[in-house]
Amino acid sequence: MSDTTGNTTGNDTGNDTTVVEAGDGPAVEPEAQPSDRSIEERHDAHAGADDHTWPDRKYIQLAAVLAIITGLEVYASYADWLGPAFIPSLLIMMAIKFAAVVLFFMHLKFDSPIFSWLFYTGLFLAIGVYVGFLLMFQFFQR
Repeated sequence: MSDTTGNTTGNDTGNDTTVVEAGDGPAVEPEAQPSDRSIEERHDAHAGADDHTWPDRKYIQLAAVLAIITGLEVYASYADWLGPAFIPSLLIMMAIKFAAVVLFFMHLKFDSPIFSWLFYTGLFLAIGVYVGFLLMFQFFQR
């Protein structure tokens, strides 16, 4: 028999299982520690709880889409009929490719939001510094 502290009291039957009572509720067995479970059980529990990977087939399909967009960018650089839409079309295709690579190949879509926040904060800071220097050079050139 054991009391709420886990110490054995009277009628020791040789069973070393410690039962901890939680308040007025029923007796509760202590949960298994992570070291008590096999590596496969821990991996399966993690994979089931937060499946954040794609099958290889999806990554290959995304790579094919990125290659097609790259081909369109190369084609756009040789196409004379785009006229003033040339730069905006390249910027749009570049943004789509950038977002796909960051979200899926860098796994930011599946990670904690703090990682996305850190990445985008650094990105916007770098863009701001770059634009600031471009404007500064333009300002002092006049």
